[in-house]
Amino acid sequence: MIYPLFDISGKTVLITGSTRGIGFELARGFGKAGARVIINGTNENNLKKALSILSNEGIEAYGTLFDVTDRLQIEEQVNYIKGNIGIVDILVNNAGVQIRAPLENFNLSDWEKIISVNLTGVFLVSQCFVKDMIERKAGKIINICSLQSELGRPTIAPYAASKGGVKMLTKAMAAEWAKFNIQVNGIGPGYFITDMTRKLADDEKFDSWIKNRTPAGRWGDVKELVGAAIFLASDASSFINGQVLYVDGGLSSVI
Repeated sequence: MIYPLFDISGKTVLITGSTRGIGFELARGFGKAGARVIINGTNENNLKKALSILSNEGIEAYGTLFDVTDRLQIEEQVNYIKGNIGIVDILVNNAGVQIRAPLENFNLSDWEKIISVNLTGVFLVSQCFVKDMIERKAGKIINICSLQSELGRPTIAPYAASKGGVKMLTKAMAAEWAKFNIQVNGIGPGYFITDMTRKLADDEKFDSWIKNRTPAGRWGDVKELVGAAIFLASDASSFINGQVLYVDGGLSSVI
């Protein structure tokens, strides 16, 4: 039996950028906890594959195609979801991209892409879906931040800038929407092995650096983000607002 404070069964959760990686694992975790899951992506084939996996695991899952940087697409899907699936109780802003290069040589179009998806996308999606939460005076928004919301590293300055922005946007959202009984918080993953970080994990030198730098002595498994997400999506976090919960094996706690 689930302790009532952590019970999210029957809730509807939308997770952006969730056909693979962290977003997909969060969708799976929410689904196994009894929530109705709406996954999102921009590639129809990837969306169908992800939906098939979740459905075969007995999870009630739906798919929605939209680009988090396109307000018109988002607004169309807000109306579609309301009319065909139901009101979104929990929004997880997970969609993100990463491009690595020395800052002095960074291409402006790549900078703009990272900021647009990672930061502006959080603003646009939240603004479109929060209206129903405000009307109902209830809702949860979880923004996927990063260890780089706090720390920099060579070759990822635009990503760090975008994720630092997401941290502060999370606090600003809480300042504006807490009065409507909407809790807005973030999760800051440390180094987890995903499609985005696979090359880093396969680099022997970098892999060794991460393991030696992290008190836990290893990379994270994406499944280890699910508990934090369920906590922030549940009534257990009803008086927590504007915070970022770092799930990083202790990396941000040491020098």
